[in-house]
Amino acid sequence: MPDIGIIGAGIAGLHLGLLLRQHDLPVTLYSDRTPAQVATGRLPATVAHHAPTLRREAALGVGFWSAEEYGYTCHHHYVGGPGPLSFRGDFTSPSCGVDHRLVLPALTDVFQERGGRLRIGPVAAADVERLAARHDLLVVAAGRGPLAGLFPRLDGPGSATAPRRRLCAGLYHGIAAAEPKGVTLSLAPGRGELIEIPLYSRDGHVTALLFECVPGGGADALCEIDHRADPAAFRRAVLDELAAHHPTVAARTAPAGFGLTGPLDLVRTAVVPTVRADWARLPGGRYALALGDAHTVVDPIVGQGANIASYSAAVVAEAVLADPVFDELFCRRVAARRAEVVRGAAGWSELMLQPPEHVRRLLGAMSELRGAADEFTDNFGHPDRQWRIVATPERTRAFLARHTAPDRA
Repeated sequence: MPDIGIIGAGIAGLHLGLLLRQHDLPVTLYSDRTPAQVATGRLPATVAHHAPTLRREAALGVGFWSAEEYGYTCHHHYVGGPGPLSFRGDFTSPSCGVDHRLVLPALTDVFQERGGRLRIGPVAAADVERLAARHDLLVVAAGRGPLAGLFPRLDGPGSATAPRRRLCAGLYHGIAAAEPKGVTLSLAPGRGELIEIPLYSRDGHVTALLFECVPGGGADALCEIDHRADPAAFRRAVLDELAAHHPTVAARTAPAGFGLTGPLDLVRTAVVPTVRADWARLPGGRYALALGDAHTVVDPIVGQGANIASYSAAVVAEAVLADPVFDELFCRRVAARRAEVVRGAAGWSELMLQPPEHVRRLLGAMSELRGAADEFTDNFGHPDRQWRIVATPERTRAFLARHTAPDRA
């Protein structure tokens, strides 16, 4: 029976660990923080789990936040400019927004209850060879640090050398939910985007605002204000940004009750979208497999990070159970199996940060074609399908033609 080591206790590592424990495989999860430290720490990100991820969690017995109570059913789109557009797209099955400071500790507890081993402490690149010797396969799922350097960066769609946006993500009181309840994707050309997510946190039902700020575009001033030293100035700046550039969200905001839910409920950062090699051969002859952020880091503009991490974990689990010979052929089979979904998400995310003309035309057309808007929205759970729509002008034209063709029934 193979023994698996996993470095990293995010969604990728936890879903893989839980999937393997379903089959009684020995699994050790290495984390640099305890579940309590995660639960009481700073907001890591604003996250949505789409329907395929929710189904995976239900099958794992960790679907603690049902979409019926904690989910949402659609995306509301607003595209600013001289002729602003506003339209909606519906999911076939709901998505769900829950603070990962609730999700990750809960999943870690279940992992341990089911016999998984948890080891707390930092893991450096120099430790990888030693850990690999303890296990038949070592999976690296902690990717925003030196461990990612084990896996060479690859060029191509989804990889960049610098951040495309500066990110300002926080949880807020004082914003009424859209009707029907859904995420709002609001675009301010030249300035950036706002993703508004109805989210459940330790403060109950709140609203997440993720400002995707074009560097030098003006909105990135939100990343400079010290919200601890001058909370009133930060609050005013957010309200002004909403009023000036994201009117559909501003219309549901009550200034008197608006504000951050807490000082730890704000994160400002920048992400370099990166696709890395799927595996690395270690000096001792064993292989390390990249997973989650160690494999692919995407900008959060279309909410794919946790979802492709979960998908990739499922692919790895299936491969371990089907063929527990952890050589280069095993790694190549994993790479081939997950490539279309993970690379599709990376390419699509990068495309939306600098949308070419055919993507801008697509947004305009969806404001008049409800069926196209619904399919585009539902594909947030299927990034491989979305990439096949947006990757080239020819593909986008074919997609729109399908939704404008006369009914032949």
